[in-house]
Amino acid sequence: MTLSKIVQSVELVRPRMQNKKIKVFIIAGEVSGDVLGGRIMSAMPDAEFVGIGGENMQAVGLMSLFPMSDLAVMGAVEVLAHARTLTRRIRQTVDAIVELKPDVVVSIDAPGFAKSVIKQIRKSSDGQRLIADGLRFHHVVAPQVWAWRAGRAKKYAQTFDKLYAFFDFEVPYFTKFGLDTVAVGHPIADGLIGKYKTKKQSEKIITLVPGSRMSEVKRLLPLMRDVAEQLSRNGYMGYQFVIPTVETTADYVRRETARWRVRPVLVPASERYDVYSKTYIAIVASGTVSAELAMLHVPTIVVYKMNPITTWLVRQIIRVRWVSLVNILLNRGVFPEFLGPAATAENVLNAVQQLTIPSKRDKMIADLRSADTLWRRADGGASDLIADGIRQSVK
Repeated sequence: MTLSKIVQSVELVRPRMQNKKIKVFIIAGEVSGDVLGGRIMSAMPDAEFVGIGGENMQAVGLMSLFPMSDLAVMGAVEVLAHARTLTRRIRQTVDAIVELKPDVVVSIDAPGFAKSVIKQIRKSSDGQRLIADGLRFHHVVAPQVWAWRAGRAKKYAQTFDKLYAFFDFEVPYFTKFGLDTVAVGHPIADGLIGKYKTKKQSEKIITLVPGSRMSEVKRLLPLMRDVAEQLSRNGYMGYQFVIPTVETTADYVRRETARWRVRPVLVPASERYDVYSKTYIAIVASGTVSAELAMLHVPTIVVYKMNPITTWLVRQIIRVRWVSLVNILLNRGVFPEFLGPAATAENVLNAVQQLTIPSKRDKMIADLRSADTLWRRADGGASDLIADGIRQSVK
């Protein structure tokens, strides 16, 4: 949607409002952020939203400035390849914020894009006037500074006015630099823990999740094809392979899997939790999906491949043993992880065979249950706590 149409829509709505609403410019750069953004918006009927988001945020009324998929880029090489598009979208977003004059800018993940936008706003005279009038910048999802690049905590304090972290242990990393930081729990836990019960796997479903970014999917889908075909040849003929698809990569996944000898069932992302609750074993890209499956107590194998240059860069700076959040929280390898060169069909097949052993399967599920109390706070859901923080900042 063009900026002029967004401005016109906002102006048409405003006269019908009996009370002045909080005006929020919200930015989500990927599917998990879009889901959380939709929940935050639903928790704030007293606000009007414009910004950048996907189908979840648009379903609750967001007028997206441009497709969220333009921001769904990960990895040093991939970002360079999309530099021209990102530069144009940064400028477009800055212009929209200056024109719309929101009370607060809320960015969800996508920190590189958000920081570039805020930097340009702070440099411009129009942006400085907005800040003087009370514009504040909030960011949701704390970077994992405890794992790598600890210096980011200070940079976040210099960029944002408020940070919403998921876990208590993250807070001190940022407050020591003066950044107002609050732990809200993991937002996904609000809708998962206690709501979906893992069912008996009578349907024999093996769920494959190659990621939400195109670069991830292109690297992991061939691996998952090999795994599915080899499993089907080695005693898993009765199993059904299912891939939940997201809007940013659905067309690509559909075209590619049409060539597979073992054809998976494709379902929309909106149905993924029902699929997960019936899943026997999941094979997934590292990311939010592994946390979702941990909360649902689904035995899972985590894989990831990146551009070789990006892989080398990450290995120079990473400070943790695992990438899966449940492994990090419990400080042990609950989910098997195969990253980079270790992400092979042979390794994944061996892990699948291990998870068919009842004692090992039961041990993993018990470990996942032990993490339930770590995912969410007792004082409220994450979306409501974030919504309250936004309201308090504009009073």
